Amino acid sequence: MSRPTSLALPPNATPCALRTSRGEFAVVDAVPAARERGAALLVPGYTGSKEDFLDLLAPLTAAGFRVVAVDGRGQHETPGPRDEAAYAQKELAADVRAVADALGVRPLHVLGHSLGGHIVRAAVLEEGGGAGPWASLTLMSSGPAAVCAEQQVRTRMAVDFLPTTDMESAWQAMRAMDAENGARPELPSWLEEFLHRRWVTTVPEQLIATARQLMTEPDRVGELAAVPLPKLVLSGEVDYAWPVAWMDEMAVRLDARRVVIEGAGHSPNAERPAETAAALIAFWNGASRRPPAGS
Repeated sequence: MSRPTSLALPPNATPCALRTSRGEFAVVDAVPAARERGAALLVPGYTGSKEDFLDLLAPLTAAGFRVVAVDGRGQHETPGPRDEAAYAQKELAADVRAVADALGVRPLHVLGHSLGGHIVRAAVLEEGGGAGPWASLTLMSSGPAAVCAEQQVRTRMAVDFLPTTDMESAWQAMRAMDAENGARPELPSWLEEFLHRRWVTTVPEQLIATARQLMTEPDRVGELAAVPLPKLVLSGEVDYAWPVAWMDEMAVRLDARRVVIEGAGHSPNAERPAETAAALIAFWNGASRRPPAGS
């Protein structure tokens, strides 16, 4: 899971509930101080939230981009039903489009991190082969299909364990397991508290349903390659969910720009935010100058 370096919002960022045709979504909306050069919607991954992108807000808005980070349905501060069917990928993709429509910005850059990459991919493909409202698509630390075998084992635990326990007990069990395996780092108290709060406020059915998606997602790269939209595949140098080589190959198949952030793992947004923001700014600036398909 992404670990932001701070929960402090820059002065130009506002947390609010965005009213859409599919309900309200908790967002952080950050606006540039000077002339707006574009806008972007950032969609978090599994166990994530809008706070995963806080470290990107200052550099992206300084470059002139309005940036909206969202909690998906059932994630952290966005409510959701206790029903797995509500978190089918087509429902989550429809939510992304509803958020875009509510923002009223055309065209809009869209970025999905990890699981969020599969969700925004589905949202783009729902346009029936056209670009829809999107200016560009960024897949960050998100692979072509289901997660790798090793990550399947950890993901399976959510599917097997969460239906029979409460979120607090699950959190304590995970932390104990991490400590036992030597994988529990020392975290600042504010971060430990936030990660705990985010976990227990996420709807368990959301985690179960999306875990199944991560384990079974088909390869839709060929479909996506046919969509006339500028694309960026961005990742760290290593990744525990999808091997970096898989993302390299995906970028080739998509004819996408490929950026690897040195010194970063699965969450370059939080691990190397300055470098990640610079890559996004360069890509969005180029995408904004590109003429529409067919022009």
